[in-house]
Amino acid sequence: MKQYILPSIRLTLVCIGFFCGIYTLIILGAAQAAPAKGKGEPVMLNGKVVGYALEGQGFTKDNYFWSRPSAVGYNAAGSGGSNKGPSNPDYLKDVQSRIDTFLAHNPGIAKEQIPSDLVTASGSGLDPDISPDAAFVQAKRIAAIRKISEADIRKMIEQNTEKPLLGIFGTERVNVLRLNIALDTMSK
Repeated sequence: MKQYILPSIRLTLVCIGFFCGIYTLIILGAAQAAPAKGKGEPVMLNGKVVGYALEGQGFTKDNYFWSRPSAVGYNAAGSGGSNKGPSNPDYLKDVQSRIDTFLAHNPGIAKEQIPSDLVTASGSGLDPDISPDAAFVQAKRIAAIRKISEADIRKMIEQNTEKPLLGIFGTERVNVLRLNIALDTMSK
């Protein structure tokens, strides 16, 4: 028995030392090398922080681009998905409700034209980005409300579209907070 207990205790102490000390310092060092020193990426407007580029926010007013829905109400402390499967009746009811709301606020858009990221919540519930398609499908509504040409709105979306990392990792995306700030700046 002694031959098993002592190596187990030693291994436990080595793991505690490594994961509580060395690994933590490695992660801290990597964070310090990041542009915002591991404190997120604040988005500034007129010298004030209005949000963070890596944290989703709920935009639901018709004169703004809408965010991806959140299963946790955009609460970073409670990040997570709904854990409801695609055949769960409650989940299907939520998605249908989001589709109905979107269609009511975007006349002339067919159900088939709505990108899935506008009616389904992300796994974290804090997704700050939408697909370019999700932004383009909202352009007509925003152009009409803000009295800006739809072509100008589409051009702004294209200018704010981020390409995949190195052209191959990930998908094209649009940060909703930055897009809405650009929209406000354009309106002034």
